[in-house]
Amino acid sequence: MPEDPRLVRQERIAAFREGLHALMPALIATATWGLVTGVAMVKSGLTESMALAMTLLLYAGSAQLTSLPLIASGAPLWLIFMAGSVVNLRFIIFGAALHPYFRHLSWPRRLGLGYFTTDMGFVLFMPRFGDAAERGTREQLWYFLGTIAPGWVVWQSSSIAGIYLGTLVPTAWSLDFAAVLALLAITVPLANSRPMLVSMLAAGLTAWVGQLLPLRLGLAAAVIVGILAGIAAERYFHKVARP
Repeated sequence: MPEDPRLVRQERIAAFREGLHALMPALIATATWGLVTGVAMVKSGLTESMALAMTLLLYAGSAQLTSLPLIASGAPLWLIFMAGSVVNLRFIIFGAALHPYFRHLSWPRRLGLGYFTTDMGFVLFMPRFGDAAERGTREQLWYFLGTIAPGWVVWQSSSIAGIYLGTLVPTAWSLDFAAVLALLAITVPLANSRPMLVSMLAAGLTAWVGQLLPLRLGLAAAVIVGILAGIAAERYFHKVARP
């Protein structure tokens, strides 16, 4: 029996709203980070058109901020691409974890989801559906869309605003510190469980120790260690909690 289109539409809207509701607390920090990144691109010497192309095509704040000092110093193109790729290695892990939920989609749709996927979308989605018995449902797809699509709109809007307001910001202002504050505003509310705290502590310690590594490899190592520590901690606490 074919599904009722009205019920399908209601299910999609409900799942999307649930994802959006989960994302809402992080949108202010996302806007701040996007604004800082937009200003930083202009301050690094990019023209407005180049900065617009970068934010719309790349859509990766950490990779953008990593590449800007290299661009400003005239580093070779291969080194700029290498640094950005290393910073974004975590998305390989994200993609592998999300694959069971979206593998039924055509590759253009999966490619589109990959472009819009963010750290926050992944962090919100996995605790919600990580233990789901059935994967690839309509609810999962639209919940995920609810956690990534609004973030893209907010990021691009604030980043574009930063690009055009960049000339008004004094050079003496500490944009790096503002970016750190924005990231803290995103991550601190996520510290709501013991496995998450273990994951954050392991990732933070690894990132601090890995500062000496070239090409921001310490960041990639922090992501991997944080995920593994979180998984191990969740299994440990789940085992301890059993009667």
